[in-house]
Amino acid sequence: MNISIIGTGYVGLVTGTCLAELGNHVCCLDIDQEKIAGLNRGLIPFHEPGLSQLVERNRLAGRLFFTTDIKTSVDHGDIQFIAVGTPSAENGSADMQYVLAAARSIGRYMIRHKIIIDKSTVPVGTAEKVRSIIQSELSQRDLQIPFSVVSNPEFLKEGAAIEDFMHPDRIVIGCDDTEAGKHARSTLRQLYAPFNRNHERTFWTDVRSAEFIKYASNAMLATRISFMNELANLAERIGVDIEAVRHGIGSDPRIGKSFLYAGCGYGGSCFPKDIQALRHASHESGQELLVLAAVEAANRIQKRVIGEKVVSRFGDDLSGCHFAVWGLAFKPNTDDMREAPSRVLLLELIERGATVAVYDPVAMKEAHRVITEDCAEIPGAINRIRFATDPVDVLKDADALIVVTEWKVFLSPDFDQLKREMKTPIIFDGRNLYDPTLLIKAGFEYYGIGRTAVNKIPSTAQNHISRARITNQHSYQSIN
Repeated sequence: MNISIIGTGYVGLVTGTCLAELGNHVCCLDIDQEKIAGLNRGLIPFHEPGLSQLVERNRLAGRLFFTTDIKTSVDHGDIQFIAVGTPSAENGSADMQYVLAAARSIGRYMIRHKIIIDKSTVPVGTAEKVRSIIQSELSQRDLQIPFSVVSNPEFLKEGAAIEDFMHPDRIVIGCDDTEAGKHARSTLRQLYAPFNRNHERTFWTDVRSAEFIKYASNAMLATRISFMNELANLAERIGVDIEAVRHGIGSDPRIGKSFLYAGCGYGGSCFPKDIQALRHASHESGQELLVLAAVEAANRIQKRVIGEKVVSRFGDDLSGCHFAVWGLAFKPNTDDMREAPSRVLLLELIERGATVAVYDPVAMKEAHRVITEDCAEIPGAINRIRFATDPVDVLKDADALIVVTEWKVFLSPDFDQLKREMKTPIIFDGRNLYDPTLLIKAGFEYYGIGRTAVNKIPSTAQNHISRARITNQHSYQSIN
């Protein structure tokens, strides 16, 4: 099939490349000339394992090409995927300008039947707006061309996007019951047939429900994370090991094991903006989503938990303290720094007078850019952050190591080497990667998330953490 992808961001580039890998002929459109020039030279604008090789193979095979020419893109694809960004607007709603601009371009240049697929994460009712805009453009050209608008949300995890696309657990498609909709259903059944050979993975529904499923999925996952983080914070106060709790409740098949890991908060491009957009939509409809308000509030608090623990151990004034940080990206296998918990932590350490050395296996370039922006209003702040070259270099003379992102390279370090490099053997484990008992026996002070039941924290520090929790709870109550 001939397919056009509008947008070469994360979703668009992965979708287009994977569909080309299946034998389709794919045109990827973007108005960013520099990005398209780079893609035509084989340069990928973000980190995603395996994507570079896949792009190069399909580009050389002639199944994948990139362009900035809108007419070329519209002419090429019988199927037009809209895969542009929907960032948060100032009021928390999804900014739809790029989606609607894509629809306008399709209507302006199409000369034959098209199937338009909303792949971007969009609010309920977007397909109707897209349809209206395309119809308006056709009417201005005095043309009657049949077309259909379908919702086909993406469910790609950064760091595992190719695997998710090529081996999906479900494919959600929403289309209407018109003749054009029936034609779209038949065409998409053929497009996605390679994924359904072993068993049917496609879930068919109406358009509005498909649009809502994406938001509901992300909201549910974010809720599980924030709920476990809240349980971890309670576990610290009452002497419970949250890891034992995770294993205990995750063994219940009604609950399952996924997204039950306590940590220092979620980030990224999806959960924060999608929850904001869903809350905005609920507010517009006259119904408040109280659970999601709590999820957002809990996550804001959780991003400050590691900073609280550092202050509890070293005091309010961190002048003269030097910390090593492992992991900057919001999750492993990506260089995405959007809403990353590391940014909140670094700002707090710097504002309190500390110096910091940081290391991430992939995100150093992007981290340098965003952290420089974050610190712009603090005089001399960026000069107190050293971007290290490897995970050992970052440890030199550190008063403590803070683990923020659970990269595999951090899972089994040489703890004897850590002790030799660091000034004092203290670890703040923001992802509960390590066994507290073993580290304490090895001579480390260890501070995890919800793990005080297996770690002796000085009573003064524990009292400080408890006071911080009470303060945060007051803030939480005021939000609601």
